Amino acid sequence: MLVTVLLVAIGWHSARSGVGGLGWGLLATVFASGIPIAYILGGVRRGRLTDHHVRIREQRRIPLLVGITSAAGGLALLAALGAPRPVLALVAAGVVGLVVAVSVSHWWKMSIHTAVAAGALVVLASTLGAGLLAGSPLLVLVGWSRVRLGDHTVGQVLAGAALGALVAVTVYTPLR
Repeated sequence: MLVTVLLVAIGWHSARSGVGGLGWGLLATVFASGIPIAYILGGVRRGRLTDHHVRIREQRRIPLLVGITSAAGGLALLAALGAPRPVLALVAAGVVGLVVAVSVSHWWKMSIHTAVAAGALVVLASTLGAGLLAGSPLLVLVGWSRVRLGDHTVGQVLAGAALGALVAVTVYTPLR
């Protein structure tokens, strides 16, 4: 959900026409989250995945690869159609983040939830103003919830947050 809101907000903000920007954000959402979520939900229905959070690390590889492929294909389509640069930068950052997550998750279950939350915070602050860093306590709540639910250790949450922020700073910010 956070990816969808972020893509729509960045699309809206980056286009000359808010309505046109909304379209770019929604199109990006189809590839960045819609197709990957549909794949995961289908895997749960068929019994190949235990749940929509893909809690079992060994089950994460294929859904993450589907996410990378979908987002990369969406990025190519968005570029060909002339999407605004910030939308392209955001999808590119998502692809890079997923590549790192796939590489790491083979050995360790880093928190992708906190990676996305930290990346979103940095993207919003760099796009709309540093005042949005006041939302940092929300990132702490996301991390706390992942540990409290027993899905991650503190180290996995901190690593995810660091990855998300680093990708946003090194990929999104220079490309936008």
